[in-house]
Amino acid sequence: MAQIFKNVLICGGSGFIGSNFIRYFLNKHLDYKIFNLDLLTYAGNQENLKDVANNSRYNFIHGDICSSSLLHDVFGKNKFDLVINFAAESHVDRSIVSVADFVRTNIEGVRVLLEAVRLHKVSRFVQISTDEIYGDVPYGSFSDEESAMRPSNPYSSSKAGADLLVQSFMRTHAVPAIIVRGSNNFGPFQYPEKLIPLVVTNILENKKIPIHGDGLHARSWLHVNDFCDAIDLVAHNAQDHSIYNVSGEERKNIEVIETIASHLNKEIHVLKDHTKDRPGADLRYAPISGKLEKDLGWKRRYFFEKEIGNVVDWYCKNTEWWKKIKEKKEFSDHYEKQSKADYY
Repeated sequence: MAQIFKNVLICGGSGFIGSNFIRYFLNKHLDYKIFNLDLLTYAGNQENLKDVANNSRYNFIHGDICSSSLLHDVFGKNKFDLVINFAAESHVDRSIVSVADFVRTNIEGVRVLLEAVRLHKVSRFVQISTDEIYGDVPYGSFSDEESAMRPSNPYSSSKAGADLLVQSFMRTHAVPAIIVRGSNNFGPFQYPEKLIPLVVTNILENKKIPIHGDGLHARSWLHVNDFCDAIDLVAHNAQDHSIYNVSGEERKNIEVIETIASHLNKEIHVLKDHTKDRPGADLRYAPISGKLEKDLGWKRRYFFEKEIGNVVDWYCKNTEWWKKIKEKKEFSDHYEKQSKADYY
């Protein structure tokens, strides 16, 4: 029987996936109260949830998941029965030059959350993980939930560490947790350092498109709405201590870039700016969702070839949203730092 919840805490709900999920959850579960705990670091943006800010069932809490005193207070006051953790530092390039930030949020933050969930007897905790924890996957092979973790960079290592920490709390403390490992999401409100919004916005600004190496890195592309649907399904129906992959459709980075350029009627050869690849770069991620499909009946409803044009059009129509971000000093400083980094 599906679980029913009353008070739901979303950690990191002002980011790309978190904000889309909050909107999805508010629209689908009309009796749920949603609390969004977010520190509003560089990728957390209250503009992402401007349309729901006045919803009586939505509550924003400015705070850090690493603060045990804050969590103790917030959990004590609100009696959450479902906690979903999207909060994470999530950009590989940043992790190479700022390892400590990733260890703090992605591992220590999860530890503090798990302690709060255990102490306050929360009915269900869902940790949002990534397919990157499996590392590079050769062609002909795929990653299922039993595949070994072989993270290749500080970001994926920190997420793998969080996964192991969650599993230890499952076994040692019987914490009712579930892990969901998503593939590369795409959709509206994605921070414009990520591939798809960066390509779109650079084209609109007549700027070059930075491409790591030869651009043949393959990723599994999943529409954010399908990911939200999978998380919803898992949160309500999965057994405690389950782990699920959520996969999309495989595309090489250069294919994604070419598709976007074609949609915007641009010639790709004049836009490309090939840079050195990241050290230890993963050439291919290849998760499979067979377990999720078999156990819970999940199916993708949004397909890349049909939806990529809609996503590109969203960024074209919402120039004010992404221009505000790209004009911030923090955004420009990050790319200046990248351009001077030893690995470029």
